Amino acid sequence: MGDLAGIGVATTVIVFLLNIYYIIILAWDVYYLAESFTSVLPWSTCNNTWNSKMCTVSFAAQNYTNCSFSNESASVAENYLECGNYTKVDPVVEFWERRILQISDGVDDVGGVVWQLALSLLIVWLVVYFCIWKGVRWTGKVVWVTATFPYLVITILLVRGLTLDGAQDGIIFYLKPDFAKLATSQVWIDAGTQIFFSYAIALGAMTALGSYNKFNNDCYKDCIIIAVVNSATSLYAGFAIFSVLGFMAQEQGVDIDKVVASGPGLAFIAYPKAVTQMPIAPLWACLFFIMIVFLGLDSQFVGVEAFVTAMLDLFPKFLRKGYNREIFIAVYCFVSFLIGLVMVTNGGMYVFQLFDYYSASGMALLWVCFFECVAVAWIYGGARFYDDIESMIGYRVNLWLRICWTVLTPIMTVGILLFSFITFEPLKYNKTYVYPSGAQGAGMCMAFASMICIPMYAIIKLIITPGSFRERWVLVTTPCFTKEFVNRRLPTELSMISEVKQPLFSPNNHVLSANIGQGHEMDSCNNSHLYQGKTKTYGIPQN
Repeated sequence: MGDLAGIGVATTVIVFLLNIYYIIILAWDVYYLAESFTSVLPWSTCNNTWNSKMCTVSFAAQNYTNCSFSNESASVAENYLECGNYTKVDPVVEFWERRILQISDGVDDVGGVVWQLALSLLIVWLVVYFCIWKGVRWTGKVVWVTATFPYLVITILLVRGLTLDGAQDGIIFYLKPDFAKLATSQVWIDAGTQIFFSYAIALGAMTALGSYNKFNNDCYKDCIIIAVVNSATSLYAGFAIFSVLGFMAQEQGVDIDKVVASGPGLAFIAYPKAVTQMPIAPLWACLFFIMIVFLGLDSQFVGVEAFVTAMLDLFPKFLRKGYNREIFIAVYCFVSFLIGLVMVTNGGMYVFQLFDYYSASGMALLWVCFFECVAVAWIYGGARFYDDIESMIGYRVNLWLRICWTVLTPIMTVGILLFSFITFEPLKYNKTYVYPSGAQGAGMCMAFASMICIPMYAIIKLIITPGSFRERWVLVTTPCFTKEFVNRRLPTELSMISEVKQPLFSPNNHVLSANIGQGHEMDSCNNSHLYQGKTKTYGIPQN
């Protein structure tokens, strides 16, 4: 299906952009972790150099009825501050905005680099590099620790959160739906993005990592486990967050939806606030931020490994030779670090949200997911794909999945995508700052950078393929592997290999050469990645 190979290019572009900005979350976390090594957590008091006059640890109502201006020449805001008639701010919020981010007034005011965040970003990239430079085998061992430890910390924070006053209100707010919001496109975009992002759908990561599996690996069972565990974990963590938000809302005397501005930094406000309510708070703060590091590293490992695998498969002769893989990963990490520096400036949060909203979420993921379904269900053939899965795992999967590939998912993705275009609203930060048109345009360019790959690749492929239009269409949409080959020859050859150490269909990885006469058991695939001349190489490792 050469005409839709642009899907792979699009997912590679998406995961490249994702890896640049996602790791910024880990940089914030490392900075928080460094600030936690103290006897009194700095975000629990208002006695710090970065705190403003609006900072308060007590939100008890006070009477300022008889307050008068003390300075006739002062601004109204300054007089309000002296009188106490102002909006009070929790120290945990000021620590986030004024200490960690040192945030500016807008995306057009980038300011200077926050050196603490830049150093944190460098440290995280070094950790990522040394954890993945030897490949998924070593990374898999690291994940056993990084994936299990967070459950212990979340459970502890949840237990503490449920014992706070107002926690019940927070839980009710969390579980009680507001159906009126279903009429807004952003809710659908956010929901779709969350699912796609959580399951790594349309990012190419699952495809890249799945290529390391054995042919008969039960991918159907793996999908069910991933979906259930992932969603259950998100739901579980939400109880911990909203129990604390309920406490903060009651403490400040405001509605829960106003206690903290929504956005990328929500977890860096709710969880640290919960930590301040626990005995030996610095200890729990350290454990919490170590947990965030572990969670973030898991996702970053997957993203970086997906991009690296794509590049290795694209340039196998060069990158699989000697230490070229390690050197390539080092250069890639360094370049990503340099680009990411713009997101650790004073205006970095605004740039981060642009990346988060446009480059690897929303319309880009919906677009790619739609074409993936089209490629599998309508061009390759849903029935053929259904049979292929059976030949791999040994049994028929639920018919519901085929209905989803063929009908439901394409309709849902294109429907949400069109809905978002029709009801488009400018991006906002903290529901107040509206991004200027230039920044919106830059964000759209990031989204289109991946989206354009699919139609552009298909058009170029059709143009360069010889023959009439109908002949070209048949040629580029015919699968490389015949049904006979998938069902009979490939499983037999793969069963002789006890352990797969390289991506399944990675070219030239010196594993197993299937000497098949050109065109004998292949339909019409002239892709040099799959064969050269009369010898076609399938990526099964040979020793």
